[in-house]
Amino acid sequence: MDQNQQIAKAKYKALFRNRMLTIIIVSFTPMILISSIILYQFYTSYHEKVYAHLGTIVKKHKRNIDSFLNEKLGNIRFIARTFSFEELSDESFLQDRLVTLQQEFNHVFVDIGVINEQGTQVSYAGPFKLGKALYSEADWFQKAMESEYVISDVFFGLRGLPHFIIAVRENHNGRDWILRSTIDFVAFNNLVENIRIGETGFAFILNREGKFQTKTLLDILPEKIPCMDFIKNGRKISKEGICITEGVDDSGEKYIYVGAFLKGGDWLLMFRQRSSDAFSDFRSAVSVTLAIILLGGLGIISMAFILTKMTVKRISQVEQKKRMMNEQIIETGKLASVGELAAGIAHEINNPVAIMVEEAGWIEDLLEEEEFKEGENLGEFKRALNQIRAQGHRCKEITHKLLSFARKTDSRVKDLNINNVIDELVTLSEQRAKYSKVIMETSLQDNLPNIKASETELQQVFLNLINNAIDAMEKEGGTISIKSRLDGKDVVIDLADNGPGIPQANLLRIFDPFFTTKPVGKGTGLGLSICYGIIKKMGGEISVESNVGTGTTFHVYMPLPGDEEDQD
Repeated sequence: MDQNQQIAKAKYKALFRNRMLTIIIVSFTPMILISSIILYQFYTSYHEKVYAHLGTIVKKHKRNIDSFLNEKLGNIRFIARTFSFEELSDESFLQDRLVTLQQEFNHVFVDIGVINEQGTQVSYAGPFKLGKALYSEADWFQKAMESEYVISDVFFGLRGLPHFIIAVRENHNGRDWILRSTIDFVAFNNLVENIRIGETGFAFILNREGKFQTKTLLDILPEKIPCMDFIKNGRKISKEGICITEGVDDSGEKYIYVGAFLKGGDWLLMFRQRSSDAFSDFRSAVSVTLAIILLGGLGIISMAFILTKMTVKRISQVEQKKRMMNEQIIETGKLASVGELAAGIAHEINNPVAIMVEEAGWIEDLLEEEEFKEGENLGEFKRALNQIRAQGHRCKEITHKLLSFARKTDSRVKDLNINNVIDELVTLSEQRAKYSKVIMETSLQDNLPNIKASETELQQVFLNLINNAIDAMEKEGGTISIKSRLDGKDVVIDLADNGPGIPQANLLRIFDPFFTTKPVGKGTGLGLSICYGIIKKMGGEISVESNVGTGTTFHVYMPLPGDEEDQD
């Protein structure tokens, strides 16, 4: 590979790389920008949607739990106000009230008791042996004595099981007494445990000291929960009574916390869920989006590669054609210079040849004189003079034909005898054919009618066909056979050689411009294309038959003069 080819190859590589990068950047930039904007908007709206959904669920369960507590408080308050202290102090009567409550509310009420103002339980109905129990030191008792009612925190108490108390204070004969009932912790805890969302979302209740009021599915430390700040100073509570925040645990896992106050602000209903779980649908959408972007990116890169390759190839072909046309222009100029030089040489040769022929005639005249007439070598002299005269005339004819061919192309159409054109071209090409070990044979049909064509253009066609045949056989030699014949309304010229032949794959492209199988610098690929154009312009046809290893035959069909309108 020479230096020019290396430079051209490096130039096309740089062009390919720059074009491909440009297409990829121009295509990817808007796609990435639009995708990023859409993903950001979707991320924002999806977060708001998730927060709103979780807030709605927590708010709904807050109402349910508050309704549950208020309903049970209302039931105890109804009994305390409906029946007197003496009636409820009767344990059998109190037992009947408990049974009624349990039947009505599915054993939510565990037991029920009447307590005097000293904190002593004077009457009890329930499964535990708590008669005469003393509650004066109990926190819920002290609060109940200060207000009309109280719902206590969850505690273990005397029975050793988690439970909480609903207590109602009433007055009898100037003395306060309390009706209290224990609420089934399992039933209450189920209200909270039913709040399950996704794989990791669950709820629990804390009091203001941060102690759990329900069982939790995991070992959670209350002090690690962000919403403990809300218990202390309700800072980020929304107008709907819902607080939403995010936090990170010790393992680095991110969680969403949603809280709402219960029981007048004494309890906090907390919902906790992993962010990855809450936004799993968003992550799935992002994965699908990234997959689509990846596939689109691969498509863009593929199309960029294909289009850039086609563009660079096209540019390369155009530049190659331009370079070959420049070479053709140079060759044309060179041929014109050679033609002018040949014309000058032919004129120069004609002058001494003419003098030689004249001198031969003068010598022949001298030999007719008496002193030479009886010469011993008179016959040999005359033979030599005839040979000089004959070869002189032959040189004159050759230079005349060379002058005729070297003149500028005359495209005027006139009547021509195709056999004469072929004879002249065979004469011109014989010397080159002999040098290449090529024998030229002609078989021209006599009395062929004239055709209308440009003589110089036909010379160019047949000379090009003869030269191509000689080029094909210059290594091994061979035979060129030229035949002329009449075929209907056409004069047909068959030019055949027994050279190496043309592969079938090249036959369909043989008349294409710039197509050549000759080595670089020897052929331009325009000869047969020009021949095809000339014959078509004259209304004729040109075709080719070839077999590898057998040879090639060109058929030129020239129409006979006919209707003038057809000729036009």
